Amino acid sequence: MEPGRCVSVLVCVLLALTTAMAADTECSLMNNTSCDKCLQNVKCLWCNTDSKCVEYPVKNVLPPSSLCKLRDARWGVCWVNFEAMIITMSVIGGSLILGLVICCCCCCRKKKPRNTSQEDEREIREKEHRRARQEERRTEMKSRHDEIRKKYGLFKEDNPYNKFEN
Repeated sequence: MEPGRCVSVLVCVLLALTTAMAADTECSLMNNTSCDKCLQNVKCLWCNTDSKCVEYPVKNVLPPSSLCKLRDARWGVCWVNFEAMIITMSVIGGSLILGLVICCCCCCRKKKPRNTSQEDEREIREKEHRRARQEERRTEMKSRHDEIRKKYGLFKEDNPYNKFEN
């Protein structure tokens, strides 16, 4: 490895270490000041009970109660306590997830759009075909019934009063 490259890597590592240490000292320097000054640095957490500015414990998701109680902890903004922020974010997140699930269910249940003109034409053709078959059956049945009536002499003539003359 080149000596220039080693020096630049070493400088980067030293800068990272001093920044990490400076964050802790920066936060502790803001003790007994104001919440606004403390929270100018995103790595800091303000505790209202003892007006203490401490580094946010990034290893834990929530700050432990030994450091500061949730109702007294402020992070990001001074006017919302950590407890209210967590509840609000949970409700908003749950609502978004629920809305997304409902939307997905509704979209998945919808039928795919169909090509109506082709389907309508096909339905009309099938309907005409059924009607034609029904007419064929009707004429066939009528001819059979007429044959049976002729065979037994019950064929209806045009004159309905013909029966009474005999």
